[in-house]
Amino acid sequence: MSEISVRELTEDQWETYRRVRLAALEESPQAFVATYAEEQAYDEAFWRTRMRRSRRLLAEVDGRAVGVASLGEAGPDSPTVAELFGLWVAPDFRGAGVASQLVQAGADTARREGRTHLAYWVNTDNGPAVAFASGFGFRPTDSRRPMRVASEDGDEEIAMVLALGADRGMPTL
Repeated sequence: MSEISVRELTEDQWETYRRVRLAALEESPQAFVATYAEEQAYDEAFWRTRMRRSRRLLAEVDGRAVGVASLGEAGPDSPTVAELFGLWVAPDFRGAGVASQLVQAGADTARREGRTHLAYWVNTDNGPAVAFASGFGFRPTDSRRPMRVASEDGDEEIAMVLALGADRGMPTL
C-alpha cells in the first residue's frame, strides 16, 4: 500500500470535508448522530461554520480521501483537553493504519496547541474500539455518558484520555 498522509483542511476546503463526511454518513450511518439526508441538505454557510468550529483532519492515500477525524474542545471545564471525534475510515482501508495516523495527527496538533490531554469517547461495549484506543495509549476515565446514537454495542460511552506530555494525571471531563 502507498503511504498514508494526513493534513488539516482549511475553511476553504469545506467541500472536501463535506464529501468525505457524507461518505462516512452513507457508509456507517449507525456510527453518527446526524444522518446523510440532514447533512446533505446543508448549505455552504453551514459547512464553513463547521470548519471554523473544529479542526478537520483528512487521511489520503495516493490523493484519495480514505479517512477523516475532527479535533475540538473537550468543554469549557477542560481547557487543556482536546477531543478527537468523528473518526471514520473507508472500509477498504480499515486495518491499514489510517485510524492510527489520524489519531497521531490529532494528538500532535493538540500538543502543538498546548493541550496536555486528548479525549476520545468510546462505546463501553465496543471491544475493538476500546482495544484500539488502549493500544494507542488512551486510558479509561471515570467519565461516562449516554450514547448519542442507538447502538447494539450498548448505551453508554466512556471517555478515554491520552496524556500528551509529562502530566499523566487524568483531567476532569
